[in-house]
Amino acid sequence: MDETPKSQVKEINISQEMRTSFLDYAMSVIVSRALPDVRDGLKPVHRRILYAMHDLGMHADKPYKKSARIVGDVIGKYHPHGDSAVYETMVRMAQDFNYRYMLVDGHGNFGSIDGDSAAAMRYTEARMSKISMELLRDINKDTIDYQPNYDGEEKEPAVLPARFPNLLVNGTSGIAVGMATNIPPHQLGEVIDGVLAVSKDPDISIQELMDIIPGPDFPTGGLILGRSGIRKAYETGRGSLKLRAKVEIEQKSNGKEVIIVNEIPYQVNKARLIERIAELVREKKIDGITDLRDESDREGMRIVIEVRKDANANVLLNNLYKHTALQTSFGVNLLALVDGEPKVLNLKECLVHYLNHQRVVIRRRTEFELRKAEARAHILEGLRIALDNLDAVINLIRNSQTTDIARAGLMEQFNLSEKQAQAILDMRLQRLTGLEREKIEEEYQGLVALIAELKAILADDEKILEIIREELTEVKERFNDTRRTEITAGGLDEIEDEDLIPRESIVITLTHNDYIKRLPVSTYRAQKRGGRGIQGMGTNEDDFVEHLVTTSTHDTILFFTNKGKVYRAKGYEIPEFSRTAKGIPIINLLGIEKDEWVNAIIPVAEFEEDWNLFFTTKHGISKRSPITSFAHIRNNGLIALGLREGDELISVRLTDGNKDIIIGTKKGLLIRFHETDVRSMGRSATGVKGMSLDDDDEVIGMEVLEEDSEILIVTQNGYGKRTPAEEYRLQHRGGKGIKTCNITEKNGRLVSMEAVTGEEDIMLITTGGVLIRMPVSDISTMGRNTQGVKLIRLDEGDGEYVATVAKVEREEESEEVEEELSEENEGHSETGSEEGSEQRAEEESLIEDESDTE
Repeated sequence: MDETPKSQVKEINISQEMRTSFLDYAMSVIVSRALPDVRDGLKPVHRRILYAMHDLGMHADKPYKKSARIVGDVIGKYHPHGDSAVYETMVRMAQDFNYRYMLVDGHGNFGSIDGDSAAAMRYTEARMSKISMELLRDINKDTIDYQPNYDGEEKEPAVLPARFPNLLVNGTSGIAVGMATNIPPHQLGEVIDGVLAVSKDPDISIQELMDIIPGPDFPTGGLILGRSGIRKAYETGRGSLKLRAKVEIEQKSNGKEVIIVNEIPYQVNKARLIERIAELVREKKIDGITDLRDESDREGMRIVIEVRKDANANVLLNNLYKHTALQTSFGVNLLALVDGEPKVLNLKECLVHYLNHQRVVIRRRTEFELRKAEARAHILEGLRIALDNLDAVINLIRNSQTTDIARAGLMEQFNLSEKQAQAILDMRLQRLTGLEREKIEEEYQGLVALIAELKAILADDEKILEIIREELTEVKERFNDTRRTEITAGGLDEIEDEDLIPRESIVITLTHNDYIKRLPVSTYRAQKRGGRGIQGMGTNEDDFVEHLVTTSTHDTILFFTNKGKVYRAKGYEIPEFSRTAKGIPIINLLGIEKDEWVNAIIPVAEFEEDWNLFFTTKHGISKRSPITSFAHIRNNGLIALGLREGDELISVRLTDGNKDIIIGTKKGLLIRFHETDVRSMGRSATGVKGMSLDDDDEVIGMEVLEEDSEILIVTQNGYGKRTPAEEYRLQHRGGKGIKTCNITEKNGRLVSMEAVTGEEDIMLITTGGVLIRMPVSDISTMGRNTQGVKLIRLDEGDGEYVATVAKVEREEESEEVEEELSEENEGHSETGSEEGSEQRAEEESLIEDESDTE
């Protein structure tokens, strides 16, 4: 055998070669396989699957096609790897327990949360999901760059336009060489709101963003224990979350307790979880379980764990959390490719990079549409010239021997471009009719306006941002849903955020259109009666503040809806906003349904056995239930009371079991009875008749009378008064009540009735968003049959009226504030006193003989 010539032998350093080769391999894995791009949140294989489906026309509105066809196209054109790797990736994209918003719409057996694998690709079918269409929207408008595929025969997108922030919305996980990524999924509406907030305020802090995006939202629901891990992950890009199953403890009629698991932590195999619990029971590591079964079906998950009668379900549950996957950890690692390089990102950086990508997409799309519009306008200009010189054009074409001669003649005689001349030659004779000529002119003028608009967009970055906001809002409106994962306080074995949050008084407001926020009580300062008030919040024409309560950051807030359901949240869990801010939709905080709204908000410091909740409905039905029945409330709410058809819950109050109840109606009637007239009932009971009503009357308020209480009423047109409670004699429940206010056209119907002592302030909120705070002691005490004194000046021209009233604790003011208030009120102090004396004289003359209407 001939020896190899020395000229063909290359001496290398083996150490250097290994280092270089390994780095090349590592970068290939990092960039081309394992890590997502920060712009579209996709790894190459996911991007190639979606692009191949788009290329094959497998859109959401088209029929399903065999999965094998998709996999074959992906492997043959873009992804030279094994078919199982591609198919398994596509299967995950179609699983609702793996993807928060599925990118593939699968038809057939695509596996289960029990770990069952999908059927073979020759059996299953698939197509793009509706939301994945948004990832590829405008891809044919030169919005992104293409790159050669592995053999150079095809082109594939380097990134997708991604019309929603998929990196955070669906999350991802991947192991590269020397690094790994693990990004949790999030709720679409919250992430889009985060992008919108960054677009409006580039200097927004991560803490402010966390008010909008409170944390991850996993497709399997469950609970996240505490916010400290979320905060660390959002601020540094790395953190650890404790996930826990959503569990209820039910008591059977025989006294035995049953643990019901409705949701399990993300990426936990349900079948293996049940096997693990059974194994612990067999090994006697957990004692007290008498039966274990899986009752899950198409309606949802349900794992039933029956507890021995002498065992404590809570102790057993804590052991299950400790030894099984009912509680797990999720290590967040926000690692993604930025300009082809792996970087660990915080929450704001993820949103900023996505927003910058959308800027590029919108700019490139606008440039594409501008080029297209200018090209078409150029052709139309030529057609217009031809139509203006029709006889000469026809004569030139008729006398030309060939097409080339005719084209050259048109270009020379009418100073046209080659494309314009060719368009004239291609024009059909029907375009010469008057109607077609008008269409050409109309299209040309429309294109001129469009070109001007497109150029204006390209010249103004704010207009590009406005387009991004509009299109993101459109995506949110189409695909938004409710949050699935609840964020709760941590366990007893750790210092949770609640221990770090100062205990302070707060005001919680909820608007008619269901926007909620909290802010410190000190935001509102007291003013004198008759003032104009300060702007309480930014509202639009169809929104106003409807509920306002004062509470503590550490109290539990119970939200009762018109449907008789109750939801809960901690005071500090409600996002804090400025006085004029709108807040967040309550649907982002609670799991309420679309056709229900909050009608009562009750803050609870402790769930003590001696306390009750007293309910009253619009039709005068009342119920009393122990507050301990509401200590454990699911994320999707509990039934607080049964409602009859057409009825709805109006008011809920805390009582100690020994108080008088007053109920008022919009026609100015009031009844007073002892709460023991209504026996204590179960949580889901309907109740009994508290007050009899006329057909055209309805309850507007219910209160619990304390010692030395007075009845404060406020009418629609801003009139109010205090009346001693002694004027309302004690009756039995079920009566019609007696008159509490003289209702006239001047003061309008009753909108509020409160029990006061004179030691508090009240807040009046109008439909225009104006809020005024005043001491109750400033309001005149008058008889039952008077119409009251003017409390707030309303803008009668805009049809403004009092929307709601809330009482708050008295706030002591400094001398400086008092001086400032006196200056503010100086302009109308004189007229106010004159008006007040006139009103009192007029109102006192309206006192009539008291007449009961029992």
